[in-house]
Amino acid sequence: MSNELNTSRRKFLGYTAATGVAGGLATLPTTRASDTDAIPEVRNYHRLGRTGLEISDVSMGTSSLRLGQESLVDYALDRGINYFDSAHSYARGQSEQTLGKALKGKRDSVYIVSKAMTEPTASVDWLMNHLNTSLKRLQTDYVDVYMCHAVNDLARIKSPDWLEFLTRAKEQGKIRFSGMSGHAGNLAECLDYGLEQDWTDVVLVAYNFGEDPAFYEKFLRNQDWVQTQPEIPRLLKKAKANDVGVTVMKTLRGARLNDLRDYETEGGTMAQAALRWVLSNADVDVAVITMKEQEQVDEFLGASGADRLTSADTDLLERYYALNSATYCRPNCGECLSSCPYGVEINEVLRTRMYAVDYHDLQFAREEYGMIATNGQACLSCSGEPCQSACNYGVQIDKVCGPTHSLLT
Repeated sequence: MSNELNTSRRKFLGYTAATGVAGGLATLPTTRASDTDAIPEVRNYHRLGRTGLEISDVSMGTSSLRLGQESLVDYALDRGINYFDSAHSYARGQSEQTLGKALKGKRDSVYIVSKAMTEPTASVDWLMNHLNTSLKRLQTDYVDVYMCHAVNDLARIKSPDWLEFLTRAKEQGKIRFSGMSGHAGNLAECLDYGLEQDWTDVVLVAYNFGEDPAFYEKFLRNQDWVQTQPEIPRLLKKAKANDVGVTVMKTLRGARLNDLRDYETEGGTMAQAALRWVLSNADVDVAVITMKEQEQVDEFLGASGADRLTSADTDLLERYYALNSATYCRPNCGECLSSCPYGVEINEVLRTRMYAVDYHDLQFAREEYGMIATNGQACLSCSGEPCQSACNYGVQIDKVCGPTHSLLT
């Protein structure tokens, strides 16, 4: 896997050298970001749309939280984080169980999110059982926000059973507010519809500096190999106009932090630059980011309270984009899916690869890979020709899907 990554990176750096894309990046200092004396803590709380909840602008994602990590939740809470985002499927239930143990007796001072991965045919009873299981794990009788999870099919949020379930759960006091999350190819269509529905109080979407044409067009304006996707910025504005709370994920664009450690300065780290970029957007209320250890809590909170970027931040982000663009599968895209004759969910395969290779969380990657309906098994015997040039961003799909299947099974 490392050889493949290095080869892709060399090819892209060669491309940027030839076109001048990286020309303005070569003078960055080669000093590592140093620690400061300031205690990392939440420095700003934002109103979460019409829910009225005042939540920490940098909040804790718990997709990899497992039993025994209760102290990590305590640490985040002590630093001012009050919004904890989980889901029924995270860590096969351990995420919710760990939150339940850590937040017991502190329920009135925190906000808890859970989610359900549904199908259009999911019944009200199935959905209610899902919710009740989450509540039992969380040791609470209600969640503040409940979402239809990883939406990629309009039929899921149009389902009469989903709407009936929300009505009953809210009447029973088990859900305060509801919404949807997503990062797949049909997200724009689903968000457009969902943002016009009364039940959509909060959304969670994949969003980072490389998802916004306003970021990369200024230094790729003369190139035609990048397909502009303006939908997410437009939809964030629509959410804000409808007073829907906006939380965002995938803010680090793959989290390949070590690529830039040598170029970070005392002004901040790559992760802090990426978070500051997101938080400087007035259409975003909260950045939800997975925190695996206390050092990450401290680092990510270094961006709390930000409302603008520094020139050093911009330099780091542009360098990161140039180094990783050719290996990063864009959320919200899905343009490659029609190329595969076997129906492999290419974007989902590459998403789990990101967890394994970039996040260095092989266990979580395998858990997520196991839930893909049509994984990359067919890629092992395929020539790779159908999807060879299917990615508009140059990701070598034919070179990564098969090895990903071997790695995660």
